[in-house]
Amino acid sequence: MYVADLHIHSRFSRACSPQLNIPNLVSWAKYKGINLLGTGDFLHPLWLAELKSQLKDDGSGFLSHDGSEIKFVLTVEIASMYSHGGRGRRIHNLIFMPGFESAEKFQKALLGRRATLASDGRPIVGISSKELLQMALDASSNALFIPAHAWTPWFGIFGSESGYDSLEECFEDLTDRVYGVETGISSDPAMNWRITELDNRSILSFSDAHSLPNLGREATVIEGDLSSGYSGLFGAIKDQKIAGTIEFYPEEGKYYYTGHRNCLVKYDPDEEKKNGVICPKCKRSLTVGVMSRVEQLAKRPSGETLNRPGFKKLVPLLQIIAEALHSTPTSQKVLNEYKKLAINLEGEIKVLTKAEISEIAKLSGPRIAEGVDKMRKGNIVIDPGYDGVYGIVKIWVEVPQLGLFD
Repeated sequence: MYVADLHIHSRFSRACSPQLNIPNLVSWAKYKGINLLGTGDFLHPLWLAELKSQLKDDGSGFLSHDGSEIKFVLTVEIASMYSHGGRGRRIHNLIFMPGFESAEKFQKALLGRRATLASDGRPIVGISSKELLQMALDASSNALFIPAHAWTPWFGIFGSESGYDSLEECFEDLTDRVYGVETGISSDPAMNWRITELDNRSILSFSDAHSLPNLGREATVIEGDLSSGYSGLFGAIKDQKIAGTIEFYPEEGKYYYTGHRNCLVKYDPDEEKKNGVICPKCKRSLTVGVMSRVEQLAKRPSGETLNRPGFKKLVPLLQIIAEALHSTPTSQKVLNEYKKLAINLEGEIKVLTKAEISEIAKLSGPRIAEGVDKMRKGNIVIDPGYDGVYGIVKIWVEVPQLGLFD
């Protein structure tokens, strides 16, 4: 098995860290315990040139930097804005390609449709999701096409504001070429299991990282060996050979509950049913959250036992350390403790899930060890997010929340 984070961005995407370059991505993948990273943004001409100069195909379709054990695969997120079925749609999709030749063929096809690719690593195109899927398949029959953060109200395929009620409504006769969906920060696999259309598709989780520390905040554990390369990844997603996923607490996501941030109105699904979706203060429509949208589309009740891969909900280690030290996730003293633990205990994921609490205490003291232990036991407090506002997670209730960094 190996850990994959296949939705990230480069410094050529808007609102992304200038530190997102190949050497830094390799270093942070090691800190995190990630084996396979998406490149992100391969359609951007400057980033693609950088990828071609710094990454070499190892013969399997995966790419590596200076012989590092960290592998890359060519990935991009594309925003499609178009009209379909009498509604405006704004859908984000992930596309994976097996090599530079197919990536450049896809790039050329988009340029032929007058797409603007040089202004943003996540380009906006006036091409429907179905057309985009066909163009990807024309570039390579082994292209993978994954609807991104599927439940995000404004940009997810199932989103309440501009999405669809089903994959088939969107992709029509090409639906069978969509082998999986990305959960997004505001949903977890169990929420997606309630959608019967997803029964025979992989439920995938990736970070959508805009900065190095957010790599791996969500990730997917793939069955198989890295040496199987792109064909192994393709087969694993197509045939649902997913060992499990690593998840944010979905309540911490920006769209978990229904609400209106400008008026500080927030409803859980029961409150929404009682009060409706019109803001009681400004009388405008509330942004319907992921929990409510899942309830609208679900064909099975929550909690039904299914034979699906498991998942672990984690609080990022930087966040735990920051709270333990009464600091911020971006402070140098927090970063120093983080790197000490990550380097000595085989990466953040193992620190959060497998490392002995006594070993954590030996390296970083009892307070940080206590924080990891409380997180593992689910002994935390969460104030859910809504309408673009991140939820707040606290390990120690008495400690003021100090915020996230993306």
